[in-house]
Amino acid sequence: MSADLERKTTVGIIQTGRLGGSLGVKYGEYPQMFMDLFEGEPFDYIVYPAIEGKLPKHPLECDAWVITGSKHGVYEDFDWIKPLEVFIRKLIASGQPTVGVCFGHQIMAQAMGGKVEKFSGGWCVGRISYADIANNAEANLLAFHQDQVITPPKNTDVWLTSDFCLNAGLKYSPTCFSLQPHPEHTLPFLVDLINQRRGIQLSVEVADNGLASLAASNDQQQYGGWIAEILKGERRI
Repeated sequence: MSADLERKTTVGIIQTGRLGGSLGVKYGEYPQMFMDLFEGEPFDYIVYPAIEGKLPKHPLECDAWVITGSKHGVYEDFDWIKPLEVFIRKLIASGQPTVGVCFGHQIMAQAMGGKVEKFSGGWCVGRISYADIANNAEANLLAFHQDQVITPPKNTDVWLTSDFCLNAGLKYSPTCFSLQPHPEHTLPFLVDLINQRRGIQLSVEVADNGLASLAASNDQQQYGGWIAEILKGERRI
């Protein structure tokens, strides 16, 4: 089958935050980062700005789903959080291929009865090595977060973990999962983000250690491809 006749997968991107400012202008908003990550994949996209109260009516509106990161906490009292949780429960029950990233990882856990809070150990910033239990491998991925899933929901499996973030990846079904690190982040973006937050949101020490960690190689593209395969229905976790 020729490329132009290949059936496209419609991916619904549930946008849970805005980057804004100079970083948003330079790198695009959260949905665009995923579109860049999946460049070359046979995907069409529909963006649902949950932060504006705009959610899908049904999980079958799209073939697959991505729930983005955000600067917000899932425990904050926004009027769009509860309706999003209701949709997430329907989405997980539907079995549609789904991935939640960072805030998306946390809101999925909270919607299903898990606990999310600011981690007492502080911030996790930079290139982090995780144990990928699902693939029996080490995963070196980019992270930027303080909130964590402290208690996973019942009937989930931890598939990604580190000493700093025990519940870094959760599996709800063979086609529905989430992860705390950001496969959609690029090195230039994370460098700019850390430098922008250095001495403000991040201590100088945390920022400098995070920047130093970025010199080593990472698995961003590999995991981006792996996630794309799941969204296309070609792979299970």
